[in-house]
Amino acid sequence: MDDLTNTIQDKTVKEQLEILAARFPGKVVFTTSFGMEDQVITHLIFENDIPVEVVTLDTGRLFPETYKVFGETISRYQKKISIYFPQHKEVEKMVTEKGPFSFYHSKENRLECCHIRKVIPLNRALQDKSCWISGIRSDQSDSRSQMKTLEFDDARKLYKFYPLFNWSFAQVEDFIRENNIPYNTLHDKGFKSIGCQPCSRAVQAGADFRSGRWWWETDGKKECGLHLK
Repeated sequence: MDDLTNTIQDKTVKEQLEILAARFPGKVVFTTSFGMEDQVITHLIFENDIPVEVVTLDTGRLFPETYKVFGETISRYQKKISIYFPQHKEVEKMVTEKGPFSFYHSKENRLECCHIRKVIPLNRALQDKSCWISGIRSDQSDSRSQMKTLEFDDARKLYKFYPLFNWSFAQVEDFIRENNIPYNTLHDKGFKSIGCQPCSRAVQAGADFRSGRWWWETDGKKECGLHLK
């Protein structure tokens, strides 16, 4: 762990991605939800032909704007983005028993929905991988600020790397603009963190980055379970 941390330390993001791809050939995956941070990482991978698999999770409840930037990204780079859907039987059972908006009724229901629609598909995407790359930044939430740029996920037995961990949102925006990268236009309407349509909303300028997610919950971490230890 320390050896790998020292190897990538003080390198550019491009160099870090190349090092990991070489260290774990065919075993590195990047998960994108098409937010601005993810678009930066996708750009670096695709523009430099870095051998990292890019995948996305389609929960079935995404915004039309998210699908739009998905399509624009494929058109721009002419590269493949693998898509993972939830298991239909699990979704059918949950919605049949609890209705289409069960997540508004309790945190337990919300975490169940996230688990079925996101965590289970993610686990399939990470199967047999050695390194998982994510667009997490340290200032997105208090819990995320406690994380490290490179971590080891004991449960999944793989490394987790956050190449933009120390970037500010302003740096992300500047990179997007300077490189003319497709991005989700919901960001222009006050959305900071964009997930499923029923669970994401715009926030006032200066509001906490995750405050637009699951805003009806007043306690606990604003996480879906993908990055919970």
